[in-house]
Formats: sequence, C-alpha cells, structure tokens
Amino acid sequence: EEVKVKMKELNEHIVCCLCAGYFIDATTITECLHTFCKSCIVKYLQTSKYCPMCNTKIHETQPLLNLKLDRVMQDIVYKLVPGLQESEEKRIREFYQSRGLDRVTQPSNTVGGDPMGLPYSTFDHSRAHYFRYDEHVSLCLEKQSSSKDKGKAVLQQKYVRCSVRAQIRHLRRVLCHRLGLPLQHVQILFNNEALPDHMTMKQLWLSRWFGKVGVPHTPHGPPPGIGLPGTPSWLGVRRGVVPVTLTLPFLALQPAPLLLHYSIKDKRR
Repeated sequence: EEVKVKMKELNEHIVCCLCAGYFIDATTITECLHTFCKSCIVKYLQTSKYCPMCNTKIHETQPLLNLKLDRVMQDIVYKLVPGLQESEEKRIREFYQSRGLDRVTQPSNTVGGDPMGLPYSTFDHSRAHYFRYDEHVSLCLEKQSSSKDKGKAVLQQKYVRCSVRAQIRHLRRVLCHRLGLPLQHVQILFNNEALPDHMTMKQLWLSRWFGKVGVPHTPHGPPPGIGLPGTPSWLGVRRGVVPVTLTLPFLALQPAPLLLHYSIKDKRR
C-alpha cells in the first residue's frame, strides 16, 4: 500500500534551525548527530563551542574538528525538494559572476570544425584535479549481448570511477573518442529514454535509482579513478563495440546498479 507523507511533516528533519532553510551541504556534529547547513554551523561555531540545538559541547578548543559532511542527508533533501539542487547551482554561478571571480567551467559542445566537440588535447591539464575531492561514482561498462553484435570486440577495461558532477556529455565524448565516432552518432538511454547531456551522475542517480540496495562486487580489484574533464585513457573501448551497458552504483548509499545503454546511430543514415 502506497503511503503519502506531506512535506510539512518532514520539514523538521530536513530544515536547518539556524537559517530556517533546507539543508545545503548538510553537515553533522559527530558528538550529538544534529545536522545543519555547512556555512551556518561554521559561522555559528566562530563564537560558540556548543551545539545550537542541544547545547552539547562539541570540542574544547577546535569544534570544527567534530563536523562531518552528511552526503546521505543532502541526497535525501535534494530528492525531496524539487529544483533545490538546480537553484543552488544557479546561486553559485551568480555569486562568481557578480564578483568577477574565476570558476572552472565545462568546455562547449562544439569548437571549430571538430564534429566530436572539444578535442581532448585542448583541455587545460593544470586543472585536472578540479574534481579530486568530489564524491565519486563507480561505473562498470559491459557489452550488451545480442546476435547482431555477437563476435565483436569486448571491453577490456570496464570498471571506472568519476565525479558525481560528471555529466552525460562527458561520457558520450569519451566513448566517441574511443570508438572514433562523431558525437551526434552516440546516444545514452535509460529505459528507452534519451538522457540529456547536462544531467550529472548525481542527478541521474537521484531521479532514476534512489533507495535501491545490493551492489555486485568484482574480484578484479578496485576500479581506476578519473577526474573529468581529463585524459580519456580510463575507457578501454575498441572500435565496433556497440552498444554497451553502463552500470552506475552510487558509492554513498550502495544502490543496485543503474543500467544505461549506449545507442550508436548508423553512420550511413
């Protein structure tokens, strides 16, 4: 039986008592497990060493040491409150723009006459670690079996990791680079639904596969790490491997793998 819960019944669990807004960068005090916005609790602890909710002493001299980012809570908030994540991203962009500050931006889809978009050789590798401290997702790329593709090459390096901020277009570009195909010939789908290029791994997981459990493990050791954008050497794809299946387990909550399909359009069309 489906149970419906009103938002007002959940607000006390997902609203910061310091700013009366929904949690942004949810941060929990390890001593008492009360949660606040990161910016709110950091500012509050500049003048106090006690929890604002229960008055528990956090630390004698350095209360910030007993704070921990609560990514699970933040994911729940983003799932429950439509548009909150997009609104926060917009506010961050406007903040940088209004102050004339530099912020790493993603390359445009088309540059010059390159049909695949921005060539990998033109990436600024001095920013290769921009995503280094992000939460990551694990990806498993497997060939989809079918009689049409039977006998074609198989992925040699199918386990990868990338930032939760990596977008569908990043995966498309890497796949196109390895297959030697134009960007417009590759499409990524979920349940026969084409996924937009701007969708991030976190948005994909929250909107398509929230709350599942049971991630399969591999005996081949941990997957290699990558930072996007960057060199595409992580994807061991040979020409002719089409389509393939993308398995996306989200590390924080360990859901079941999210299966996506790469669709390769016929180049003769």
